[in-house]
Amino acid sequence: MVAVFSIFAFMRLMGMKQFGLGLGVAVLIDATVIRSILLPPSMKLLGDWNWYLPSWLEWIPRIKMAQ
Repeated sequence: MVAVFSIFAFMRLMGMKQFGLGLGVAVLIDATVIRSILLPPSMKLLGDWNWYLPSWLEWIPRIKMAQ
């Protein structure tokens, strides 16, 4: 996605350049900083609350892994 959005940065229109650069940087930050650095520690801190299912979603069938 970063490669596709960075192609927009080489277009002639200034709006498209800004659009491509902004989205490319946002995806790059999300993929590196958020998902690899911040997400694992936050999941560890939340523990079981990380997998909390609200009561209004109880209608969703529970799928279990077969052994």
